[in-house]
Amino acid sequence: MKKEKCTAIVVAAGQGKRMGGQVQKQFLEIGGKPILYYCLDCFQKSVVIDEIILVTAQDKIEFCKKRIVEPYKIDKVTKIVPGGKERKDSVMEGLKSCPDADYVFIHDGARPFITLKILERAMEAVRDHKACVVGMPVKDTIKLLDGDGFVRDTPNRRQTWLVQTPQCFAYALICRAYKELGEERANMVTDDAMAVEISGLAQVKMVMGDYTNIKITTPEDLKTAEVFLSSEIY
Repeated sequence: MKKEKCTAIVVAAGQGKRMGGQVQKQFLEIGGKPILYYCLDCFQKSVVIDEIILVTAQDKIEFCKKRIVEPYKIDKVTKIVPGGKERKDSVMEGLKSCPDADYVFIHDGARPFITLKILERAMEAVRDHKACVVGMPVKDTIKLLDGDGFVRDTPNRRQTWLVQTPQCFAYALICRAYKELGEERANMVTDDAMAVEISGLAQVKMVMGDYTNIKITTPEDLKTAEVFLSSEIY
C-alpha cells in the first residue's frame, strides 16, 4: 500500500509589526539561532513529516536558503516559495506547491516550540478526522464583549481553548474548503480551521498541544522563549 505523504507548510512571510525593529520576528535569534530554525528542525526530525514547504517573502528566499536551510541541513525543505499579501494567500501558495500531499500540517514560522509528540498526536487525529488543530485549554476566564465594550457573555471555560499550530488537514479537504469560500469570505478567516468550519465539509478535532508552543509576537514573547530554552522547559 502506498505510504501517505505528509507535508509541513511553514508560513514565515509575516512582517511582524508588533515586534518593532528592522528584522522580521521569525528571523530574530533565540539561543543563538533564528526563531524559524527551531520548528524546521522539529519537522526535520519527525518521522511523521515527509517534506517541508517554506513560504516566506520574496526577498527573504535566498536568506532562508543560505542562512537557515543549508547551514542547519534541513534537507526536508523541498521548496521555498514566495508568500502572498495576507497569511491566507501565503497558505494558498504553499498548498499549490505540494499537490501530491495526502495531509498538510500548516504551521506558523514564529512558533518555535513544537515537539515530536505534538506532531504524532496531530497525525493520529488528522488520519481519523481529516481536520484537526493543536491547542490548549484556557487558564483564565474569558469574557465576550458587545460593540460598546460591555460584557455580553462568559463562555464555559471548559469549552474554551487557545488555538495553536500546526493545523492539520487532508490535502483535498483544505483545498476544497478555501475554494468554496471564495475571495470575500476567505478574507474573513483568521486561521485555516475556520475555512473548514465555514465550509461545513468536516468537523475540526482539537488536539492537545503544549503551553510552551507560543507564538512569538512581541518583545515580551522573546524573553519568555529565552526562559524556555535556558530552563529546559521546552
